[in-house]
Amino acid sequence: MVCEKKLVDEVSGWLRIFDDGSVDRTWTGPPEVKFMAESVPPHEDFLDGVATRDVVADPNSGLKVRIYLPEKKADSSYDKMPVVIHFHGGGFCISRADWYMYYSTYAKLAASAGVIVVSVYLRLAPEHRLPAACHDGYAALLWLRSLARGDSHEEWLNSHADFTRVFLIGDSSGGNIVHQVAAMAGEADLSPVKLAGAIPIHPGFVRVERSKSELENPESPFLTLDMVDKFLSFALPVGCNKEHPITCPMGEAAPPLQGLRLPPVLLCVAEKDLILDTEMDYYEAMQKSGQEVELVESSGMGHSFYLNRIAVKVDPHTAQQTEKLFAAISDFIHKH
Repeated sequence: MVCEKKLVDEVSGWLRIFDDGSVDRTWTGPPEVKFMAESVPPHEDFLDGVATRDVVADPNSGLKVRIYLPEKKADSSYDKMPVVIHFHGGGFCISRADWYMYYSTYAKLAASAGVIVVSVYLRLAPEHRLPAACHDGYAALLWLRSLARGDSHEEWLNSHADFTRVFLIGDSSGGNIVHQVAAMAGEADLSPVKLAGAIPIHPGFVRVERSKSELENPESPFLTLDMVDKFLSFALPVGCNKEHPITCPMGEAAPPLQGLRLPPVLLCVAEKDLILDTEMDYYEAMQKSGQEVELVESSGMGHSFYLNRIAVKVDPHTAQQTEKLFAAISDFIHKH
């Protein structure tokens, strides 16, 4: 007799956990938005000015990355391009580097900013609790160092990358990973790689106590209080709460910010984000600690609004704020 497995917990639409430990990430929400969470196959020919390939960066761990290579413009004066390492969001529990929402966003950044994007396939919780995803992010940076030193080779990167201008960028929980990897990099000899900047976009910085913005700002398709609470309960090390350094780097449990060797930071926030207040706590703590930090705020927008490809297409204000956000990101990259 085969016993049916029982549902233990779920995050509506996104994820179901069963009593045998298995996890089902099949999208069960509105079918009209399913395309945003579907995988886009790599293509080594240039489409809309960008080619992509998936590469195994570490054969031992199986760590994979997706590379976005922009087509070199005829009037381009540069030989090598900055590298932007990308960490996807999803509360550490869902999503993949090849999802359409990331593909459409970061292929466009590669083409418009003239940068090579290296997007990391992060391990997911609850199967791989934190700090697993942070270790994956750091491993991707060390892989770039091995390429720059000639210890390993990847054709596109070795031919076209400027390893002295490497940036970190991350959406939502990927923004948490940006901070962690930047802090780890400050303790390492990355030469000849130089970490030139860090760009957390709507990072998942929270505290145990609900903030005013969590209580008053509207929930969005990409962030609800249920998602915040449940994803973090699945992702944080067993026995830890939201004051953990990965989710609250400005808190008392985290290493003092003034002691960290961080690159310049561009913190991107949204006016209507549920977790705006704790993101601003981080910004103020970074300023007080003497870290170099700039702020970009998107007016009238909610969490990860720019990844909602339907809203970007049909709502002029969302489209305008998305353009403005990525223009600021491009400017930050080009001045560092």
